[in-house]
Amino acid sequence: MPKANRTWTVLSHAPIEELDENLWRVVGTLDNMPLKRVMTLARRADGTIVAHNAIPLDGASMKRVDDWGKVTAVVVPNGYHRLDAPAFAARYPEARVYCPPGARKKVEEVVRVDGTYDDFPADDTISFVTLDGTAAREGVMIVNSPGGSTLVFNDVIFNIKDASGFTGFVFKYVTRSTGGPRVSRLVRWFVAKDRRALRAHLERLAETPDLARVIVSHGAMVTDNAAAMVTDNAAAMIRTAAATLA
Repeated sequence: MPKANRTWTVLSHAPIEELDENLWRVVGTLDNMPLKRVMTLARRADGTIVAHNAIPLDGASMKRVDDWGKVTAVVVPNGYHRLDAPAFAARYPEARVYCPPGARKKVEEVVRVDGTYDDFPADDTISFVTLDGTAAREGVMIVNSPGGSTLVFNDVIFNIKDASGFTGFVFKYVTRSTGGPRVSRLVRWFVAKDRRALRAHLERLAETPDLARVIVSHGAMVTDNAAAMVTDNAAAMIRTAAATLA
């Protein structure tokens, strides 16, 4: 696991995507890693910002974030996605740091934790749940927007295409992390303590009312917009991933 960054370290990242009036997404890179990562920014009803899987951005992008609202919550989505949590917590010292209950010990090795998902002050806009069968090590952020509901997962669901070369071979056949929506072999080994319970929870989440979008920390976002004739379906994506737990 990479050491946590204590200083503001900006790696290459794509422009901010404005998905809805209270939901932004940014795709970034990792040093010496073929995987990309995703930060989701969500604005609460009071105008404050929740940073899920925080990634340091360049100066202009961070100004946009700060102009959008005050960052009051930094969410570390599991014990492995903690690389930039210390730097984000230092930049926003008044923000509270949250993580899943089962990840708290791991996250506290690098940054203070002010509360778990159980302590997050949910409102009609943003809430968190832990995933059954994961020993409370992973969860989901639920964001309600004018355009529908969004489920923000972390490592439990990958949505990456197969790639060529040695790295592609490892991801496809060793870690089983590519080939569309799926629960990777690493998650099945180290996170999914009860696969049946996790599969059942994912299938229930696929029934989320007004589900419009699924965001994952590694891989493509899936939207569900019949008016725009988008063929991807958010609910089907979750069910496809859940089926890989069989």
